[in-house]
Parts: sequence; C-alpha cells; structure tokens
Amino acid sequence: MSLANTQWDMLIKGALVFDGFGGLPKEVDVAVSQGKIVALGLEFNPLNAKQVIDGSGKWLMPGLLDIHTHFDLEVEVDPGLKECVRHGTTSVVMSNCSLGLAYGELLSPDLPDENPVIDCFARVENMPKAVLARCMDGVVDWDNSADYLKHLETLPLGPNVAPMIPHSMLRIKVMGLEDSISRDPTEAELDAMAALVEQGMQEGYVGFSTDGLPLHYLANDPHRNEKIPAQHAKFKELKVLGKVLRDYDRIWQVTPDPEDMLKTLGLFGLTCGRFFGGKALKMTATAAMDISCNRRAEGGLIKFSQLLNSRLLKGDFTFQALSVPFKVFADGVTTPLMEEKEAFRELMAIDIDDIQGRKNKLDDEGFQGRFREQWMAGKSGYSLERFRHKYKMESTTFSRELSDMVMDSCPVEPWAGQRLSDIYGRLKQYQGALGDAAAQNQPELAAFSLFPAPIIDDAGFMMHMLREYDRTFRWYVITANERPDVLKKLVFHPETLPGFNDSGAHLTNMAYYDANLMTLKMAAQDSIELVALAVKRLTKDPSELFGIEGGVIECGAIADLVLIDPQALNAHDSDANIEIIDRDIFQHPQLVNRSDGVVNTVIIAGKLAWDGQQYTPEFGHESFGRVLRNKDWAEVAEQSKNVA
Repeated sequence: MSLANTQWDMLIKGALVFDGFGGLPKEVDVAVSQGKIVALGLEFNPLNAKQVIDGSGKWLMPGLLDIHTHFDLEVEVDPGLKECVRHGTTSVVMSNCSLGLAYGELLSPDLPDENPVIDCFARVENMPKAVLARCMDGVVDWDNSADYLKHLETLPLGPNVAPMIPHSMLRIKVMGLEDSISRDPTEAELDAMAALVEQGMQEGYVGFSTDGLPLHYLANDPHRNEKIPAQHAKFKELKVLGKVLRDYDRIWQVTPDPEDMLKTLGLFGLTCGRFFGGKALKMTATAAMDISCNRRAEGGLIKFSQLLNSRLLKGDFTFQALSVPFKVFADGVTTPLMEEKEAFRELMAIDIDDIQGRKNKLDDEGFQGRFREQWMAGKSGYSLERFRHKYKMESTTFSRELSDMVMDSCPVEPWAGQRLSDIYGRLKQYQGALGDAAAQNQPELAAFSLFPAPIIDDAGFMMHMLREYDRTFRWYVITANERPDVLKKLVFHPETLPGFNDSGAHLTNMAYYDANLMTLKMAAQDSIELVALAVKRLTKDPSELFGIEGGVIECGAIADLVLIDPQALNAHDSDANIEIIDRDIFQHPQLVNRSDGVVNTVIIAGKLAWDGQQYTPEFGHESFGRVLRNKDWAEVAEQSKNVA
C-alpha cells in the first residue's frame, strides 16, 4: 500500500518500540489515525502527519495497566485520574476487594442516613467519611450495574476504566446491610446474587471481586466491630458465584484470609479445573510479597500457586506483586497495619476526626492493658510466639518493633527522619541516670518532660505518642519487599503479575503510582531482554488476564501509547519523589509520588494527554479513555438475548 498521500493524525518518529509481545524492540515509526495504530515502518514522511512527536532516544510501548486500584469514588470527582496517567498508566481495573459502585449508594428506605458504601470504604481504604461523602454527593443516581456502565461512559475519562462486580455491594444489594453481616443468604437470595453476577457478565463486566483480608472492617455504628459483607460469605456462596465466572470465563479477584487457611484453601481451590469438569476459573490474588515479619512466606506462596496451576489441579491462578518496597505511612493510629490486632482496632474504629474519642480510649486503664499485651506479644520471654517473632516467622505484616518505625513528621521537628527506637532509647536515659543531658536539644527535652514516668516499655512509649500527638505524629514502616533480589524474583516470576498498587486508596498512607515504572527500571538495570518482558507483563499479559482489548502495538490496535526516557527512568528515585499535596476535589491532603521527566508522552486513544510536563488543555474535560468491557461481551450478550 502506498503511503505517499496518506494523512495521519499523529506520527511518532524514531523511538525504540516495545510492542508488548515480549520480543526485542525495534526502531520504527508509528502512525496513528482515528484513535488507532494504522502503520508501522521506517522513515515515514513527517509531512504526512498533523502532529509529529520526536521519539529519538526514547522507548515507545503500549500504555501501562494498573490492575489493582480503588479509583471507584475518585473517578466521580476527577475523571481524568491525573495521578495515575502522568506515570504512563492508560488503563485501570477498579472495584477490587469487593468494593465498588456497581449498585449505587444502596441506601435503605428504613435508614436513609446510613450509607453502606461509605461504611465499607472508610476503614478499608483509610479515607475520611467527609471525603467519601463529597465524592458521592449528588452524583450517584443509578441502582443497577447496567446504568453504572452507562454513567461511566458519560464521564470525561482520562484512562480507560474496567470495573468489576463487587461482592460486598452485591450482598448488600440482595440482603441489606444488616442481614449481609449477620446471617447466611436464603436459597432465593443466593439465586438472586448469582443472577446479578450473570447479568453483570452479560453487560460486559471484566470480572468479580471478593475479600477475605482480616483488616477490613465497617466504619459506622452499630457495626464497627463487624467485617465487611464479603467476608461473611460461606463456601457454598463462593462456589455458586464462582460457577458463573467459570461459565463466562471471567476473572475473580480475591484477597485471602491468612488467619483462616482452611477457608483460603477452599477459595483458591475454586480455580482448579480438576474439581469442576476440567474448566479452570481465572483467579488473581493479592499479594506476592516478601513480608519482613515472615521471610519464608514468598517461597510458600509461589509453590502454592505452582500447585494450583499444575497439570494435576488444572488451575488458572495468578498472584499480584508489588514492584516496590511496601512502605506504609501512618497518621497516628490511621494506617491499615493497626487493624491487625484487636486492641489496635479499638482505636481504628473511632472516626478519624474524633481526637477526643481516641484520647479517652488511651486514658482507659483496661484498654492500656489490652494494648500493652498485644503490642509486646512475642517480644520477650520463652514461647513459640517469641521464637516466631525473633526469627521472622510471624503471620503478620507489622512487627511492632520501634527500630522498624521511622518518624516522618511531628510537632517535635528534630525527630523527623529518626527511628522511634532511637527516640525511645534517649527517653529511657532521660528518665534514668542521665536526666536532661540525654536530650539532643531543647524541643526534645520539652517533649520528654511530658512523658509519664517511668515509661516501662515501648508500648507505653507508643501510647503516649498517640495520646499526645494523635494524627500529627506521622511515621512509616517498610513491611515487605526490603530485599531487592527477592523482590525482583517475585515481580518477574511466571506465577505473578506486577500490579498490587492499591492506587486511589489509603489517602495519606500509600503512594505507588510509579510502581509500574519501577518494574521497568528493575528490568532496565538487568538487560534489554528483561525490559521487553517487563513491558509484556505490564501490558499484553494483564490485558489477556482481564479479557480486555489492548496492551500491544500493532496495526489496528487502539493507540494507547507511552513514551519513556530510559536515562531518566534509570535515575528515578521513587522514594525521594513522595510528597503530600492538597487536593481541592477532596478538600483533604493526599500522598502522591511523581516521576516527571521519566514519562515524556502519554497518548490515550490517539489523543495526547500528557506531554511530559503538563496535561493537554482538553484532558479532564473531554473523554480520552473508555469503559473497558470483556472483549467477548457483545457476542455473549447477543447469545443470551437469543436464548431468552
């Protein structure tokens, strides 16, 4: 075909192109028209294009996928999802961990002030109720999964969005909130749930999400001590809903319950075609990480996944991996890590804005005893618990060791950047023989004078810090992925896909928007061959796992493209680029990270969204992305219509 008189919308010249198929890159020009890639070749004439982008010295690849996000509420107030797009992400999977908006607000006519969506999201995602309410205010006017997709299509989307059917909301839709956490469904209710999941699959939803992580609790009275609805589902219910997904060949996203291994084994076993007529159920689970408190966990996870996918069991199971150290910030007690122990949860259950409520709890002697017992568990004495703690074999992600905890910020400014163990050590000296001489400076001396004497252990130290400074005491801990060699093994293992980024969740606790870029950096420090594999694992592979179109550079493909500067990528320091910004849309701060200079260009459906320094004027005001449905959904819907 002659290209002499061709007029393209866009031409990207001279880039090293990774096409997503995993092979070595090639330097070719890429032409785009009407939102699709229409030509690949050498030395195309730039005069044939309305817009020319110079890719010299850069890497061109398909837009990156973020497969584990919680953007369901943020997309309502900021459809551009700018904090993910600037990092090269062009598609996001939403409604993970059983939470989403497929069925609207789910308000009860008997309890009009009770919003189950906020009840579920607030503690699970560590987001203030006021922020969640602002995201939903005057927006949600649908009550079914079909209208939700239609609603998303009206938004000026930045990236493509792929929602799932969320299990907790499904239970509330059918049973009501109170019954969804207090009893099993009737046969009629179970049939209704299965019918709604099937309806969602016919409408094109890419899959279904459930949840078993024992950190996920409701946030409103009278249910603050109850786990979210999905966690109350028995195996019978999981099996019935799993059959629908198996029949439609859709993905099931799960978060397992490490405290109930029998239930987890049953849930994961649903993937195995050996037990279900030879047909595997596609399943993806969080998360394959190198847990600091259990250095043997990562090997066991991989072996278990290999067993599920073996010829013996015939499963289709993929662990999600986080490509960076699992660094979690805490505003006082506000962190998902503090949900792990019952006493800590007593503080977490108190509304974020209720400072006096937390102080009252910390002043209660009975609570102090419970907190101390659980904070100090395994730290002393002679017991199995002590052995497991000492040799890093615990079934936890939070060690409770002050030496692992670092002060980020605090009213005592000189403490910033110091390990809590160092501050505690000087406090003990201050209350001992050294007195005032133990303090490093006047602000520390003033702070030490406020501690009750004597502080007998680090539990007492922690309780005072929480009581005295509440949420202005900001600290962090790295709970997983501290060993680079093990992290690399997990990220590139055939049993995993990178992508447990939790984008859009934990407003001031986590920021992994650049995790996909860090996967590429990890590969680039190895070889160009590994970069090609990394691109495939961030584009084509997740597209196939979730059954959506895209993830490749070839003629006819949607032009979702990213141009990356490899030198800037190699120099990128993720940790140094974490910052807290004010988000007007939330009227609340947000933790983000930035990779400016690494991503030179982001193109979504053939339209320039990010030019390396700023968003284009149209971005956020007109549609760039689209709602992603399962690639076979139209055919499935037509077949269902004919059967009916």
